Amino acid sequence: MSDFSAVAERFTEDERRALAPYFTNLDREVFALRNLPEVVKGALFARYSRSAKSLRRLFLDEFLDSAPAGRVVEAVGVGRAERLYERVVGGYGDDSVMQVGGAHIACEGVSNVLTKVIERGRLAAYIEQSTRYVPYTDRPGGRWRYLIPKEIEGLPLSRRYVSALDDAFETYCRWLEPAQDHFRRQYPNTAGDSDSVYRAVIRAKALDTLRGLLPAATRSNVGIFASGQACQSLLLRLRAHPLAEARVSGDRMLGELRKVIPAFLVRVDREDRGVRWSRYLADTRREAGAAAERVLQGVAPAPAPEVALTDFDPDGEVKVVAAALYESSRLPERQLLETARAMSAGHRAAVLRAYVGDRANRRHRPGRAFERTGYCFDVLSDYGAFRDLQRHRLLTVEWQELAPDHGFVEPVAIADIGAAADWCRVMDRTRELHAAMASETSPTVAQYAVPMAYRIRYRMQMNAREAMHVIELRTTPQGHPAYRRVCQAMHRLIADEAGHRAIAEAMRFADHSAVELERLGGERASERRRAERGG
Repeated sequence: MSDFSAVAERFTEDERRALAPYFTNLDREVFALRNLPEVVKGALFARYSRSAKSLRRLFLDEFLDSAPAGRVVEAVGVGRAERLYERVVGGYGDDSVMQVGGAHIACEGVSNVLTKVIERGRLAAYIEQSTRYVPYTDRPGGRWRYLIPKEIEGLPLSRRYVSALDDAFETYCRWLEPAQDHFRRQYPNTAGDSDSVYRAVIRAKALDTLRGLLPAATRSNVGIFASGQACQSLLLRLRAHPLAEARVSGDRMLGELRKVIPAFLVRVDREDRGVRWSRYLADTRREAGAAAERVLQGVAPAPAPEVALTDFDPDGEVKVVAAALYESSRLPERQLLETARAMSAGHRAAVLRAYVGDRANRRHRPGRAFERTGYCFDVLSDYGAFRDLQRHRLLTVEWQELAPDHGFVEPVAIADIGAAADWCRVMDRTRELHAAMASETSPTVAQYAVPMAYRIRYRMQMNAREAMHVIELRTTPQGHPAYRRVCQAMHRLIADEAGHRAIAEAMRFADHSAVELERLGGERASERRRAERGG
């Protein structure tokens, strides 16, 4: 045993047989838990923080119940865990213990409007069905894959809604093969790529081109992994939302999550706790909207570029240099700021180059010194690009409701394949439908009718470290042209408008190249990895 290893706890043979199904080893100081309900794992860690016992000893003494030695019992320790949560969370309001257990949940067939509501929470992981790889050409049950909101059920408007969205999907489907034919002619397989790579690249290019026809009502699938606390927060938001789809989905999620982590969710529908909390969220949303309407009535939007840098710290680079020196020094930050400010731009750049080091790929990101300064970007892009950029949850993303007010984008290839008239017809029909829905229901409900080609305005506020992650990831050659353009503009603005050239230089994997077949490099790499694995 090495000098830095702890003295291993000894267990009797009976204890070892009882522990074996639930822990990856019984002899070392690093181990993982397995075969235990999430609520039990969370409760174990909650007790861990308030006990001198080891985790495995706690399990034996307090959670094992009467489980037969050597056998997995799915409900082992649940009763004890639920009582602990009732006392700690319900009685003391200690939410931190809700962060050490969680659940996986799938939401299938929800609209793209709702996926953005779901994915607003920072502290969770989300996987969403992609419009870049999944063609929306099938009709399960004889219907195109879009949601009809409950708010228009039974109204004459619903027939108009179905007609317009059917037209959008039929147009999308009708032009998919002509678009692929066009790109095959434009980009013949002269490099000798395999049929599978070439087909995937051409299809992705066609889907990227046509996805603007898909309305925000298009159904998607979302997979979520979240802690108990994040699940509670999500449910409170959904139950407070003005859309019926969000409230119904929230109730369904609550029912399913209670089957796996019931102790984490005891407050969600209690009148004096979660119900009151959701009511607060709904009230503040409504009052803020009314205040904005009073203050901004009659004010027209001023012209704005696709990406504008609206806020930054002129001393941001000085502060990042001081933060880079902080951990390796014994000086107070104020003194380090004075030192960094007195340096020449070249000396500051040299410090940052040393701090950043030799990054071999974009996943090699520097430390938290880059969190010392930040940027705020006001973006006006098509909804499709917004869907991808909104998923960066560690930064602050706020968006306005989707509407046709800012016009739509039309990829060049749409005219090239002869689809321009159909494209504009879909945009015009859905714009008129949106106006009717906004009048008869609300602008919030009317979002369902708006295709992804229409522009939406949103604000992205991030520190320099997160900016490095977003910009480098979303400018990779395989990225969609719309969000590549947004993030390329962000990179230029950091260097030129903010004047943070050394920070921009550290983002060495920001790619400003022009790419025509975006997925080609990615598909080639995937095929190469498959070959290396043997098929």
